[in-house]
Amino acid sequence: MSFQLLINIVLAFLWVFMNAEFTIGTFVTGYIIGLVAVYILRNFLPGRFYLKRLYWMIRLLFVFIIELIKANLEVVRIVVSPKIDIHPGFYAYPNDLEEEWEVALLSTLITLTPGTVVVAISEDYSIIYIHGLDMEDADAEIENIKTSFENVIKEVAKP
Repeated sequence: MSFQLLINIVLAFLWVFMNAEFTIGTFVTGYIIGLVAVYILRNFLPGRFYLKRLYWMIRLLFVFIIELIKANLEVVRIVVSPKIDIHPGFYAYPNDLEEEWEVALLSTLITLTPGTVVVAISEDYSIIYIHGLDMEDADAEIENIKTSFENVIKEVAKP
């Protein structure tokens, strides 16, 4: 991804220097022309086309924001209710992620979401131990994390 982006930026600067007009518009035009060139040459460059990864990164950001809002509303509901009726507990989340940074990213996103916190990760990074503030069904929580965060992280990490 970074190599393709570097090529695209170099092509954009070459366009600016060839036009001898140092403006943002010229750079954007050069960037778009470079983007087309990188897209045409994508089969000869390492990795997949970098805008796909950028798309999945932005999608992961939006998924996190949506999950953050939903979790905040749930915690507010618990705090505001006259009788606190929660079922806290621990559960083991088996993940299918391959790289350490992917597991670290997933753990960070889980911990940043209110109502859940990662308490431990297994030695081989295959199981994440999570404490949930209100979890009646651990399988539903596992399925929610898998469909919301883990699948998008896999797409970001795809080569």
